[in-house]
Amino acid sequence: MSSHAHQQSHSHGHDHTVCIADALAAAESHCHATGAKLTPIRRRVLELIWQSHKPAGAYDLLAQLGGDGQKVAPPTVYRALDFLVEQGLVHRVESLNAFIGCTEPGHAVQQEIFICRQCGVATEINDPELGNRIQQDARALGFQVERQTIEVVGVCRDCRAL
Repeated sequence: MSSHAHQQSHSHGHDHTVCIADALAAAESHCHATGAKLTPIRRRVLELIWQSHKPAGAYDLLAQLGGDGQKVAPPTVYRALDFLVEQGLVHRVESLNAFIGCTEPGHAVQQEIFICRQCGVATEINDPELGNRIQQDARALGFQVERQTIEVVGVCRDCRAL
């Protein structure tokens, strides 16, 4: 089975500023290509989501924006999150009611998210074989898939090594 990990490890020595810069550049490029408008607030919310590889909740984001000195109402954050999800720039982690960044903006509607219950880091994997199998099963049922997220909770390699 082939798969591709999209999130970086949170190991020591990991330069997270590179993740943020790459994510913002990819988002700007994607929005330019699709004609979507990455407004300053949308960009800032995306940047805050990328501050760590741990899923961020809407109220955490709201508090961080307040820490920036910005007065932002909750609906503004929710609208920004809706835009970012629609554009494939972030993924919603349903079980945590939170969001993680996506390094391949606009990629397929399918993803597998592995969540470490100890450190909270979420890692996205895109396994085409698994996605194809789910599509085959859906066709057999006459079911049209709009979005699919598989969330797996466990303990990551780094936490297991402690």
